[in-house]
Amino acid sequence: MIPLLNRAIGRHFVSVVVGGRRPSLVRPICVEGGRISINNHDTDTLRNHRRPSPSVCPRWTLTRPPFVHSQRLSTSSSTSGECVDYTLLPHDSPQVLDLINHHARKPQTSASLQTLMKTGRGEFLHKMAKQMPDSPPIAASDTEAAYANVDMFTSEESEATPLVLLQVASFLRRELPIRLAHRIQDLQRVPLLRDMKSVQQVKELYTTSFLEILSVSKHPPTREGQFAWEAKFASILENIYERHGSVLVQMARGAFELRAAIRRGVLLGGDDDGCDDGPKTSSSADLSRSRDTVEFELMESTHAFLDRFYISRIGIRVLIGQYLSLRQPPVENYVGIICSKTSPYEIVKRAIDDAAFMCTRKYGDAPEVIITGRLDMTFPYVPTHLHYIMLELLKNSMRATVEYHGVDADYPPIKVVIADGSDNEDVIVKVSDEGGGIPRSNMKRIWSYLFTTADPEIQEGMVALNENVDHSIDSPLAGLGYGLPISRSYARYFGGDLSIMSMEGHGTDCFVYLTRLGNTREPLPI
Repeated sequence: MIPLLNRAIGRHFVSVVVGGRRPSLVRPICVEGGRISINNHDTDTLRNHRRPSPSVCPRWTLTRPPFVHSQRLSTSSSTSGECVDYTLLPHDSPQVLDLINHHARKPQTSASLQTLMKTGRGEFLHKMAKQMPDSPPIAASDTEAAYANVDMFTSEESEATPLVLLQVASFLRRELPIRLAHRIQDLQRVPLLRDMKSVQQVKELYTTSFLEILSVSKHPPTREGQFAWEAKFASILENIYERHGSVLVQMARGAFELRAAIRRGVLLGGDDDGCDDGPKTSSSADLSRSRDTVEFELMESTHAFLDRFYISRIGIRVLIGQYLSLRQPPVENYVGIICSKTSPYEIVKRAIDDAAFMCTRKYGDAPEVIITGRLDMTFPYVPTHLHYIMLELLKNSMRATVEYHGVDADYPPIKVVIADGSDNEDVIVKVSDEGGGIPRSNMKRIWSYLFTTADPEIQEGMVALNENVDHSIDSPLAGLGYGLPISRSYARYFGGDLSIMSMEGHGTDCFVYLTRLGNTREPLPI
């Protein structure tokens, strides 16, 4: 067997794959000068030319690894619990590009509200042994005691046990690099926008987080060290979650840079508008042609990219946020960030207070809001998502009402209706105003991440900020045209939707659809 290996591959790294097991069971070996070196007990089996027994390894196959580690980095066996520090690699190195391509070829695993809640309650602990086949060996009696009796680790108080946290952390260690790799590739390929300085910074941010997660071993090195491994991984995700808080503003800044570049005829950037240096249009005719052929707010490919990017970002932050919340002391009716008894009425009331504060701060007054319908209804949902959606709709309605009727007028009330029935597929919330409506020619543009009616000077001041928050009453996103499309992304993330019907000269009706059962899986973009 050894001479055959030498003739076939010479001096290269190859892998021994255990047949019938998961692909993660790949042990690196080095074939050189008729000698095989390997980091575990299988060395003797190979050196003595004995075929491994079926109980150990039914078959042997040779595979080329997806990349070769940098020589200044050391590799080690997965059984040792050590791993490569990929953060030492330059982001533009072939090794990092190979890592990104390798993980981007893997399929993403979508989740649902029900899945997240059941996992947080420990209802899937019986699957844990199967999810970690290459973890340190555990005796059969220990496995039965630890995983078979789910009731031992299912908490009615929604308190995650150490084994639940370990299970979630193991899933995130596998899933997050795949999701990040998909988005890094998307950031590398999107036309025009990829050349903007702020978008390049986002790509670097995602690459940094991607490499940090890969630098953590896939599974605990030993059974005794599994909870220390989970705590270390949680600390890394806390930093990533906080670091990515500014991504919305950074991407909005990138859109502003692209808008300025197109309007000025700087197709790939220029010193005068904050973009990277690049070739400019050579004549006034070229400038006019570029403005005529590229209608910024209707650029379909760029908008499709942003739609994918933000849907994926919501998913990444939900997964990390759910895990980090499970590590906190339990809160009544909550499983992580999900409230099993979310009250649309209570969420709308808080959103009214926040929107009225914003409106009064700017105009000196705010219209009244009347809530009717099912005020006592509750259902499982993420309250922060619903609050963001309702705040955006109410803020827009108040602003439109004040501007349409005048600052000193008697404003007609804004009406909110909460509809739900035992046979309803969705929980539906309608927001109606008499703020003059939206021109039909603008109906398509309101869903574009790239369209805003805000003054360019106001936008420039807003993108100069760097808020590490997704949304708040002080968020700089308020005038960047991101509110409605982001709200629709939040609604669609768990199977809902957001639609708008408008009567120009009168007002606008907004409909928020939220699934009652929470069994719709994420619409993960490729």
